[in-house]
Amino acid sequence: MDTDTDTDTVNWHLTHDLDDFLTRAGAFLGSRPALHTVPLTVTETLRTRGPHVYGDGTPEFGVLERGGAVRATFFRTPPHWLNLTTLTAGEADTLAARLAALGRALPGVSADRDTAAAFAEAWRRHTGATATLRQRQRLYRLGTLTVPRPVPPGGPRIAVEADRERLVRWHEEFSEAVGLGTVRDADEWADSRIEHGGITFWESPDGTPVAMAGTTPRVAGQVRVASVYTPAHLRGRGYAGAATAEVSRAALAAGAKEVLLFTDLANPTSNGLYQRIGYRPVADFAVYDFTR
Repeated sequence: MDTDTDTDTVNWHLTHDLDDFLTRAGAFLGSRPALHTVPLTVTETLRTRGPHVYGDGTPEFGVLERGGAVRATFFRTPPHWLNLTTLTAGEADTLAARLAALGRALPGVSADRDTAAAFAEAWRRHTGATATLRQRQRLYRLGTLTVPRPVPPGGPRIAVEADRERLVRWHEEFSEAVGLGTVRDADEWADSRIEHGGITFWESPDGTPVAMAGTTPRVAGQVRVASVYTPAHLRGRGYAGAATAEVSRAALAAGAKEVLLFTDLANPTSNGLYQRIGYRPVADFAVYDFTR
């Protein structure tokens, strides 16, 4: 275990040990599963798929403790962005100073809107880096599920091993389309989704997949819809909405207490679609890139 603690009033415990992190922070993360959906699902993936599932670098975790209670956490899976739970501006500044002093090289940060902005500004002060807003996101929670009408012809089917090549190709196309880069190897992603039945196709009446929607495994009662994708030449026909409604229904039927998803706020089409299905806003998030 690689740990680093200090006795300041703002006490960050840093570690590369996932078990240590989850022992300290698991209950905290599970206390607000919607707002903590990303650290919950990423740490579960690291636990079940191994420490290098998101890249060759060693993941790093942090837990902020005050008065014996967990106040906040972070994780980073190099070479990807630092991911933070909610921090005050002062806490963000203390963390930025700590990581800068340790010589950490960060490509950016992802967090709720205010935390991301506070950390980006603190990182600029402590390192001289330029922080550029890359994407504004909105987290939604499913309320009352409404299947969008008219339902397109065809129906849903869970992806299986025979679909692996298509899943790999569509994952790469999806990653390019959303503009955040591939955070996970496409082959490994396809294998994991097939293993837990985590991708549903919408198929045309002749059995041809025309869209896909995925879900993360259930952790702390929450499931997140992810990787909703329709090839460009098939868009505008209701396929993505039908696939999203189906995986949302299936998640509820399987016992999920909360079904969540993120959208890019620059895409009014997807935001409108998800609200018609029954998703309601929870909080806004932001991603910043850091350059020197």
